Amino acid sequence: MDHATAAVVSVVVPLEPGINLPAHNHPQHQLTWAPGAPLTIEVDNLRWVVERSRALWIPGGLDHAVVPHSSSEMLSLYFEPDVCPLRWEVPTVVDATGLVGPLLSHLVELGTGTTEHRARVTALLWDLLKPISVAAIPTILPTDPLALRIALAIKQDPADARDLEHWSREVGASVRTLSRRFRAETGTSFSNWRTYERLNAALPMLGMGQPVSRVAHAVGYATSSAFVTAFRREMGTTPAAYFGGSGAPSTLTEPSAATGAG
Repeated sequence: MDHATAAVVSVVVPLEPGINLPAHNHPQHQLTWAPGAPLTIEVDNLRWVVERSRALWIPGGLDHAVVPHSSSEMLSLYFEPDVCPLRWEVPTVVDATGLVGPLLSHLVELGTGTTEHRARVTALLWDLLKPISVAAIPTILPTDPLALRIALAIKQDPADARDLEHWSREVGASVRTLSRRFRAETGTSFSNWRTYERLNAALPMLGMGQPVSRVAHAVGYATSSAFVTAFRREMGTTPAAYFGGSGAPSTLTEPSAATGAG
Protein backbone atom coordinates (compact mmCIF):
# COMPACT_ATOMS: atom_id res chain seq x y z
CA MET A 1 0.00 0.00 0.00
CA ASP A 2 1.36 3.47 -0.87
CA HIS A 3 0.51 6.98 0.28
CA ALA A 4 -2.19 7.39 -2.34
CA THR A 5 -4.14 4.35 -1.14
CA ALA A 6 -3.48 4.58 2.58
CA ALA A 7 -7.12 4.85 3.70
CA VAL A 8 -8.06 1.55 5.29
CA VAL A 9 -11.64 2.39 6.27
CA SER A 10 -14.07 5.10 5.24
CA VAL A 11 -17.35 5.39 7.11
CA VAL A 12 -20.34 7.66 7.68
CA VAL A 13 -21.82 7.41 11.18
CA PRO A 14 -25.31 8.84 11.86
CA LEU A 15 -25.46 10.67 15.19
CA GLU A 16 -28.29 11.82 17.44
CA PRO A 17 -28.14 14.42 20.24
CA GLY A 18 -27.70 12.91 23.68
CA ILE A 19 -26.11 9.74 22.27
CA ASN A 20 -22.37 10.32 22.53
CA LEU A 21 -19.62 8.09 21.23
CA PRO A 22 -17.59 7.48 24.41
CA ALA A 23 -13.84 7.87 24.62
CA HIS A 24 -12.03 5.29 22.50
CA ASN A 25 -8.89 4.96 20.41
CA HIS A 26 -7.49 3.00 17.48
CA PRO A 27 -4.03 2.71 15.93
CA GLN A 28 -5.08 4.35 12.66
CA HIS A 29 -5.03 8.10 12.10
CA GLN A 30 -8.52 9.54 11.63
CA LEU A 31 -9.72 12.46 9.51
CA THR A 32 -13.24 13.45 10.57
CA TRP A 33 -15.67 15.87 8.96
CA ALA A 34 -19.30 16.88 9.61
CA PRO A 35 -20.83 18.14 6.36
CA GLY A 36 -24.19 18.83 8.02
CA ALA A 37 -24.73 19.85 11.63
CA PRO A 38 -21.60 20.45 13.72
CA LEU A 39 -20.36 18.09 16.40
CA THR A 40 -17.78 18.30 19.16
CA ILE A 41 -14.77 16.02 19.53
CA GLU A 42 -13.05 15.82 22.90
CA VAL A 43 -9.37 14.84 23.14
CA ASP A 44 -7.22 15.09 26.28
CA ASN A 45 -9.49 17.54 28.12
CA LEU A 46 -9.79 19.80 25.08
CA ARG A 47 -12.68 20.22 22.65
CA TRP A 48 -12.86 20.98 18.95
CA VAL A 49 -15.95 21.82 16.93
CA VAL A 50 -16.06 19.96 13.62
CA GLU A 51 -18.40 21.38 10.99
CA ARG A 52 -18.74 22.00 7.27
CA SER A 53 -15.78 24.36 6.95
CA ARG A 54 -13.31 22.42 9.10
CA ALA A 55 -12.32 18.81 9.68
CA LEU A 56 -10.20 17.35 12.46
CA TRP A 57 -7.12 15.14 12.16
CA ILE A 58 -6.79 12.77 15.16
CA PRO A 59 -3.48 10.92 15.42
CA GLY A 60 -3.70 7.17 16.01
CA GLY A 61 -3.70 6.01 19.62
CA LEU A 62 -5.33 9.10 21.14
CA ASP A 63 -8.48 8.67 23.21
CA HIS A 64 -11.29 10.76 21.75
CA ALA A 65 -15.03 11.11 22.29
CA VAL A 66 -17.71 12.48 19.97
CA VAL A 67 -20.58 14.68 21.18
CA PRO A 68 -23.36 15.47 18.67
CA HIS A 69 -25.57 18.49 19.32
CA SER A 70 -28.29 17.67 16.81
CA SER A 71 -29.01 14.97 14.27
CA SER A 72 -25.92 14.81 12.10
CA GLU A 73 -23.49 12.59 10.24
CA MET A 74 -19.82 12.07 11.00
CA LEU A 75 -17.74 11.25 7.95
CA SER A 76 -14.36 9.66 8.73
CA LEU A 77 -11.37 8.29 6.85
CA TYR A 78 -8.80 6.12 8.64
CA PHE A 79 -5.14 5.81 7.63
CA GLU A 80 -2.39 3.39 8.62
CA PRO A 81 0.41 5.45 10.23
CA ASP A 82 3.27 3.62 8.51
CA VAL A 83 2.03 4.53 5.03
CA CYS A 84 0.55 7.95 5.80
CA PRO A 85 2.49 10.97 4.47
CA LEU A 86 1.21 13.27 7.24
CA ARG A 87 3.21 13.37 10.45
CA TRP A 88 0.89 15.47 12.59
CA GLU A 89 1.32 14.19 16.16
CA VAL A 90 -1.43 16.26 17.81
CA PRO A 91 -5.09 16.87 16.90
CA THR A 92 -5.04 19.27 13.97
CA VAL A 93 -7.90 21.27 12.46
CA VAL A 94 -7.85 21.34 8.66
CA ASP A 95 -9.64 23.60 6.22
CA ALA A 96 -12.53 21.67 4.65
CA THR A 97 -13.63 24.42 2.26
CA GLY A 98 -12.93 24.38 -1.45
CA LEU A 99 -12.26 20.89 -2.83
CA VAL A 100 -11.43 19.17 0.45
CA GLY A 101 -15.02 18.53 1.55
CA PRO A 102 -16.16 17.13 -1.82
CA LEU A 103 -13.03 14.95 -1.97
CA LEU A 104 -13.77 13.50 1.46
CA SER A 105 -17.33 12.71 0.41
CA HIS A 106 -16.13 11.17 -2.84
CA LEU A 107 -13.59 8.94 -1.07
CA VAL A 108 -16.28 7.64 1.27
CA GLU A 109 -18.52 6.89 -1.71
CA LEU A 110 -15.67 5.02 -3.39
CA GLY A 111 -15.07 2.83 -0.34
CA THR A 112 -11.70 1.29 0.38
CA GLY A 113 -9.74 -0.02 -2.53
CA THR A 114 -6.62 0.39 -4.61
CA THR A 115 -8.12 1.57 -7.86
CA GLU A 116 -6.21 4.07 -9.95
CA HIS A 117 -9.03 6.59 -9.57
CA ARG A 118 -9.02 6.32 -5.78
CA ALA A 119 -5.25 6.71 -5.76
CA ARG A 120 -5.50 9.95 -7.76
CA VAL A 121 -8.22 11.36 -5.50
CA THR A 122 -6.30 10.47 -2.32
CA ALA A 123 -3.08 11.97 -3.67
CA LEU A 124 -4.95 15.20 -4.41
CA LEU A 125 -6.39 15.20 -0.88
CA TRP A 126 -2.89 14.99 0.63
CA ASP A 127 -1.85 17.99 -1.46
CA LEU A 128 -4.86 20.05 -0.40
CA LEU A 129 -4.98 19.38 3.35
CA LYS A 130 -3.98 22.60 5.10
CA PRO A 131 -3.92 22.99 8.89
CA ILE A 132 -5.62 26.04 10.35
CA SER A 133 -4.79 27.40 13.79
CA VAL A 134 -7.77 27.54 16.11
CA ALA A 135 -8.19 27.72 19.85
CA ALA A 136 -9.31 24.71 21.85
CA ILE A 137 -10.83 25.30 25.27
CA PRO A 138 -9.99 23.26 28.39
CA THR A 139 -12.72 20.91 29.65
CA ILE A 140 -11.20 19.75 32.96
CA LEU A 141 -13.70 18.95 35.71
CA PRO A 142 -12.82 19.23 39.40
CA THR A 143 -12.77 15.97 41.36
CA ASP A 144 -13.78 17.33 44.77
CA PRO A 145 -17.46 16.36 45.26
CA LEU A 146 -18.63 19.86 46.17
CA ALA A 147 -16.73 21.61 43.37
CA LEU A 148 -17.84 18.89 40.94
CA ARG A 149 -21.47 19.45 41.96
CA ILE A 150 -21.12 23.11 41.01
CA ALA A 151 -19.30 22.34 37.76
CA LEU A 152 -21.92 19.83 36.62
CA ALA A 153 -24.71 22.33 37.37
CA ILE A 154 -22.97 24.90 35.16
CA LYS A 155 -22.44 22.33 32.40
CA GLN A 156 -26.16 21.60 32.56
CA ASP A 157 -27.01 25.33 32.43
CA PRO A 158 -24.12 27.56 31.29
CA ALA A 159 -26.32 30.62 31.84
CA ASP A 160 -26.39 29.93 35.60
CA ALA A 161 -25.20 33.25 37.05
CA ARG A 162 -24.67 32.16 40.66
CA ASP A 163 -21.28 33.23 42.01
CA LEU A 164 -19.13 31.37 44.53
CA GLU A 165 -20.70 33.22 47.44
CA HIS A 166 -24.10 31.86 46.44
CA TRP A 167 -22.68 28.40 45.77
CA SER A 168 -20.95 28.36 49.15
CA ARG A 169 -24.36 28.61 50.83
CA GLU A 170 -25.78 26.04 48.42
CA VAL A 171 -23.18 23.32 49.04
CA GLY A 172 -22.08 24.18 52.58
CA ALA A 173 -18.46 25.16 51.99
CA SER A 174 -16.66 28.48 52.28
CA VAL A 175 -15.93 30.66 49.27
CA ARG A 176 -12.22 30.33 50.00
CA THR A 177 -12.42 26.52 50.07
CA LEU A 178 -14.35 26.31 46.80
CA SER A 179 -12.06 28.82 45.10
CA ARG A 180 -8.99 26.88 46.21
CA ARG A 181 -10.42 23.56 45.01
CA PHE A 182 -11.37 24.90 41.59
CA ARG A 183 -7.91 26.34 41.03
CA ALA A 184 -6.06 23.29 42.34
CA GLU A 185 -8.10 20.76 40.37
CA THR A 186 -8.81 22.58 37.09
CA GLY A 187 -5.78 24.84 36.86
CA THR A 188 -7.80 28.03 36.77
CA SER A 189 -10.21 30.16 38.80
CA PHE A 190 -13.91 29.47 39.12
CA SER A 191 -14.81 32.51 37.00
CA ASN A 192 -12.42 31.47 34.23
CA TRP A 193 -13.67 27.88 34.36
CA ARG A 194 -17.23 29.11 33.96
CA THR A 195 -16.17 31.27 31.01
CA TYR A 196 -14.58 28.24 29.32
CA GLU A 197 -17.73 26.21 29.84
CA ARG A 198 -19.90 29.00 28.45
CA LEU A 199 -17.73 29.26 25.35
CA ASN A 200 -17.71 25.48 24.94
CA ALA A 201 -21.50 25.55 25.01
CA ALA A 202 -21.59 28.48 22.58
CA LEU A 203 -19.34 27.00 19.87
CA PRO A 204 -21.77 24.36 18.55
CA MET A 205 -24.60 26.90 18.48
CA LEU A 206 -22.43 29.35 16.54
CA GLY A 207 -21.39 26.53 14.22
CA MET A 208 -25.07 25.88 13.44
CA GLY A 209 -25.44 29.50 12.39
CA GLN A 210 -27.42 30.80 15.36
CA PRO A 211 -27.25 34.60 15.84
CA VAL A 212 -24.64 35.86 18.27
CA SER A 213 -27.32 37.65 20.28
CA ARG A 214 -29.25 34.41 20.83
CA VAL A 215 -26.12 32.45 21.68
CA ALA A 216 -24.90 35.12 24.10
CA HIS A 217 -28.18 35.02 26.03
CA ALA A 218 -28.28 31.20 26.02
CA VAL A 219 -24.88 30.92 27.70
CA GLY A 220 -25.35 33.64 30.29
CA TYR A 221 -24.25 36.98 28.80
CA ALA A 222 -26.52 39.99 29.15
CA THR A 223 -25.32 41.55 25.89
CA SER A 224 -23.77 40.43 22.63
CA SER A 225 -20.84 42.78 23.17
CA ALA A 226 -20.00 41.17 26.54
CA PHE A 227 -20.05 37.75 24.89
CA VAL A 228 -17.90 38.86 21.95
CA THR A 229 -15.42 40.43 24.38
CA ALA A 230 -15.10 37.16 26.32
CA PHE A 231 -14.88 35.15 23.10
CA ARG A 232 -12.13 37.34 21.69
CA ARG A 233 -10.20 37.28 24.98
CA GLU A 234 -10.13 33.47 25.16
CA MET A 235 -10.23 32.48 21.48
CA GLY A 236 -8.12 35.27 20.05
CA THR A 237 -10.69 36.32 17.46
CA THR A 238 -14.38 37.11 17.02
CA PRO A 239 -17.11 34.49 16.58
CA ALA A 240 -17.59 35.55 12.95
CA ALA A 241 -13.88 35.21 12.17
CA TYR A 242 -13.59 31.92 14.05
CA PHE A 243 -16.18 30.25 11.85
CA GLY A 244 -15.46 32.30 8.78
CA GLY A 245 -11.90 31.05 8.40
CA SER A 246 -10.30 34.50 8.66
CA GLY A 247 -8.39 36.05 11.48
CA ALA A 248 -7.30 32.62 12.74
CA PRO A 249 -5.99 32.76 16.29
CA SER A 250 -3.02 30.95 17.74
CA THR A 251 -3.74 27.49 19.09
CA LEU A 252 -4.65 27.51 22.76
CA THR A 253 -3.69 24.38 24.68
CA GLU A 254 -3.53 25.77 28.19
CA PRO A 255 -6.03 27.87 30.16
CA SER A 256 -5.80 31.56 29.41
CA ALA A 257 -4.14 33.85 31.90
CA ALA A 258 -7.10 36.21 31.69
CA THR A 259 -8.93 36.58 34.99
CA GLY A 260 -12.09 38.38 33.94
CA ALA A 261 -15.39 36.73 34.85
CA GLY A 262 -17.46 35.26 32.08
